[in-house]
Amino acid sequence: MEPTTLSTGRLLLRPFDDRDVEAVRSACQDPEIMRWIPVPDPYGRKEAEEFVLGVNPAGWREDTMYNFGVFTKSGDLVGSMGLVRLAQLRTPERQAELGFWTVKEQRRKGYTVEAGRAVVDWAFTSLKAERLEWVAEVGNEASRSVALRLGFAMEGTQRARIAHRGTRRDAWVATLLPLDVGMTMETPYLPAR
Repeated sequence: MEPTTLSTGRLLLRPFDDRDVEAVRSACQDPEIMRWIPVPDPYGRKEAEEFVLGVNPAGWREDTMYNFGVFTKSGDLVGSMGLVRLAQLRTPERQAELGFWTVKEQRRKGYTVEAGRAVVDWAFTSLKAERLEWVAEVGNEASRSVALRLGFAMEGTQRARIAHRGTRRDAWVATLLPLDVGMTMETPYLPAR
């Protein structure tokens, strides 16, 4: 997949590049990001370079992860948002998991939901995804709030779903279908009644 850039009224979503290493390193010092996101601890320049210059371009190149750096139009880092492919998007499974983190100073401005809407729309139209999943450790109310504002439907709690810092933790799971946002699906859907 060729790396893609998206734009909203206030934001630019683009693949990370070398100019973003220091901003990512700085953002990942936040205890809240460390608490909920499986980033290395400690998180230094080497880890930021690996994420920005290694993991992200490899995901696009290998068609397995589509990660965007989220920036204000003036160039300030807002966060990271992306999709990890759960199944081949080119097959009837067409599923991906949405994940994100937001820089401490950029929270509570509506940026993450705004970016999420752009990524969801792109996933359903360009990738032809038919099911998006959101997963977060139980208790991550901020992440859950974003998922709910994007229209994700809570499906429940999965026991021991997340391994984080050497401990298995329960996770909330929610899904979003194109039908939930007024789009169609190529594969017919027969919901349980």
